[in-house]
Parts: sequence; structure tokens; C-alpha cells
Amino acid sequence: MPRLLIVKTGDSFADVARDHGDFETLFRRVLVDSPAVPSVRVFDAPRASFLPDLDDIDGLLITGSHAMVSHAEPWSEALRPWLVEARARDIAMLGVCYGHQLMAAAFGGTSDFHPAGRESGTREIALTEAGRRDPLLGSLPTRFRAHLSHAQTVLTAPAEACVLAANAHDPHQALRHGPRQWSVQFHPEFTPAVMRAYLAHQREALRDQGEAPERLIADVTATPEATGLLSRFALLAARARETTPQA
Repeated sequence: MPRLLIVKTGDSFADVARDHGDFETLFRRVLVDSPAVPSVRVFDAPRASFLPDLDDIDGLLITGSHAMVSHAEPWSEALRPWLVEARARDIAMLGVCYGHQLMAAAFGGTSDFHPAGRESGTREIALTEAGRRDPLLGSLPTRFRAHLSHAQTVLTAPAEACVLAANAHDPHQALRHGPRQWSVQFHPEFTPAVMRAYLAHQREALRDQGEAPERLIADVTATPEATGLLSRFALLAARARETTPQA
């Protein structure tokens, strides 16, 4: 079975963590149902004093956060060269939201506040031609719905990155950074209840940018296709481990 490490990059709202689970719990809850039944550990990056040994890892899942990549906090900056090394070793990676932005920044792109403001709610995303052929995202419909909650974004994709999905708000909804290294701006781990809770916290910010939070809350739906990416990622990590000679 693949040895997966959830890189926890922050905490959710206290009430969300209490009622629905923190970021790592949401990931684990989906992965428990994966046919790969992976071994999953959690690394709490903001509170850690050292980085895990990559020799013991087959796949990395990098979570969202309420931190901002552009603020360059020391723990976040320390992850950059570690992620570069992980990519050089061809360790499978899936970055989500903050993880998406951090991977892009680590690999030569730029991440900062989106000039059009926040994107929140259940939104439609479209695969690019490359996305339709991708081993991870290619399992999705050409157009699918996903949960989103972000103020920062990937403004410039790394030169070697391949854009796999986009929408009107964000041309970099999903990127591939190498053979087995992906990142997505949306939250495959969010449930509808979690998405509604996030929108409730963001009411004032959304109104300030001219959006109707109550309509966004009413429009929240299940996103089984997007959620399925986590199990698909675990399967791809498992297959890679099966074909890699073990020490």
C-alpha cells in the first residue's frame, strides 16, 4: 500500500473543525474509502521543527490553509526546497488550494491575491485538452462542479507546468508539475456542509465584493467527481509503488 503523508498547512475555522473535522480529517475521511486503503500520516508543517524524510513517503497531499503563500512565513518557505526535492524524486504529489499555490511558487511560478477578489462556493470548472488526457483529472467530466474558497491564486504558472483545468475566474484551476505531481485550486475534500460553513464565515467579505452569500449557500451541491480525485490519486500512488523496486 502507498505511504501517504498529509502535509497540514494550517487549521480550519474552530467551529468547522469541531463540527466537521479539520483539513487533515476531511482528507482522511475520503481516503478511508479508497480501494487503495493507503497508510496515511499527518505532518503539521506550521508547528513542526523539522521536515519528514522523503525516503519513507510515496505520496504527498498538501492541504489548504488560512495562511497566504505571499506572506512567506518561515515554515512555508522551508517547504519549498523540500517540495522541489520531492518532485526531483518523482514522489506523487497533490496540492490543494494553499498547497496548489505553494507548489506553483516553489516550482517557479507566482502566487498572490487574485485581482478580481475572492472565489467561493460550488462553481463549474472545465478541463483543458491536456486535462482530458491527464491520468488523474482525465477521469472527470469535461465540465464538473467543485467547492472553492480562496482569495489568493496562482497568478503565473511555472514555465514547465501544464494547465489541466480553468474557469472564468481562474485560468489555473489545476496544474500538472511533472509526471505524478498535480495541484488544484478547488477543495476535493470539502463536503457540502463544510462549503456552506465557509460561506457563512465569508458573508461580509463576499458582500463587499458584490456577491450574494445567501444565493451562494443555496447553490452548494455535492461534488462527487471532484471528491473522487483523492481516491484516484491514492490509486496512482499505489500503482507507482508496485512498479518501483523496494529496498
